[in-house]
Amino acid sequence: MKFVTAIIKPFQIDAVRDALTGLGVSGLTVSEVRGYGRQKGHTEIYRGAEYATSLVPKLKLELACPDGLLDRVVEAIQATAHTGTVGDGKIFVQTIERAVRIRTGETDDAAI
Repeated sequence: MKFVTAIIKPFQIDAVRDALTGLGVSGLTVSEVRGYGRQKGHTEIYRGAEYATSLVPKLKLELACPDGLLDRVVEAIQATAHTGTVGDGKIFVQTIERAVRIRTGETDDAAI
């Protein structure tokens, strides 16, 4: 089992969610986050005044998937979140040692 974390631009969420649902991903957690990477922030205009902010709004997606689905999940996120501009985001993959569904007690692949 793998745990996938992706940081994407907020307006890409619908396309990414649809692509993951099409692959059979049954659960997804989305959090609003702020941060920066190589772009080092951006400039905004508020009430006619321009100001720089060092933290850019993003969405953090988290999901668990079986090992056999991992490559297709990563490819789907990358393909649908890609705009070709700075700040498209990152995808991180970690190994899950154990998963338990609290309601039923199912474990590992059956729990996800």
